[in-house]
Amino acid sequence: MPFGQIVCGPPGSGKSTYCDGMQQFLKGIGRKVIVVNLDPANEGYKYECAVDIQDLVSIEPVMEELKLGPNGGLVYCIEYLKEHMDDWLKTELKPYIEDDSYYVIFDMPGQIELYTHYNVVRDICDKLTNGWHFRLCAVNLVDAHHCTDPSKYISILMVSLSIMIRLELPHVNVLSKVDLIQQYGKLAFDIDFYTQVQDLSYLDTPQNKVKNYRNRFKRLNKLMADVIEDYSLVSFCTLNIQDKESVLRVLKAVDRASGYVFGACEGDNTSILESATSNLGWAYESNDDVRKYLNDD
Repeated sequence: MPFGQIVCGPPGSGKSTYCDGMQQFLKGIGRKVIVVNLDPANEGYKYECAVDIQDLVSIEPVMEELKLGPNGGLVYCIEYLKEHMDDWLKTELKPYIEDDSYYVIFDMPGQIELYTHYNVVRDICDKLTNGWHFRLCAVNLVDAHHCTDPSKYISILMVSLSIMIRLELPHVNVLSKVDLIQQYGKLAFDIDFYTQVQDLSYLDTPQNKVKNYRNRFKRLNKLMADVIEDYSLVSFCTLNIQDKESVLRVLKAVDRASGYVFGACEGDNTSILESATSNLGWAYESNDDVRKYLNDD
């Protein structure tokens, strides 16, 4: 059974950059890996693409022929992919998955509605896992700088929780671009507060001195925070894709979630197994490396 990742997240969160960096990292440690682009609007990727949905359907011709906007065109393309998974995608993947030797990274579209309002992405994941026996982990990327605004932070928590519930896959949430985390302002709390999703009631206190936190939304925000805390499912890894240690930390979390550490593609390649199951991997990861990006002045 092949292992892999479903890489999702809002537009601009760094999905294609993540796929490129993760592909290079995995090749560097000796893992056979391919990237599959399933975003029909993704034309600027830099990674080595083994399978590209744009060989099947592309958004611009669809928009022009069917007189659709960008969102409608994207929905149509993903629905079209779903209908042609057996006769196109399975054929394209066959050389890589027939002997379970390749690790597969799927670069997904960023339109949030595909995950929260439609079943198409969930159906594709269900086909991959239950139909084709992939062992997948969903990697949901969100911009780390959203942590500097309480309302945006609550929003990414809600979206992350929604995607987790809808996809029904092992799941790792990632704060991407952590080196730019204070691009739009300072954090009100230590980074651990945001990665561990600690007591969200602190976001509603005047002591945090965060701007634009309107009193008329306090009850709504409290109710949403209660939903997040009641599920207690959302937490985050941090990622700077240029930092190898940061990439390794995310990879360890993904490998544990998917079960790769218990039965990897390489079989006898114990170095990767040992790396993924090291003591540091099982303990809660420290965010000391993130604090160097924080300005405490």
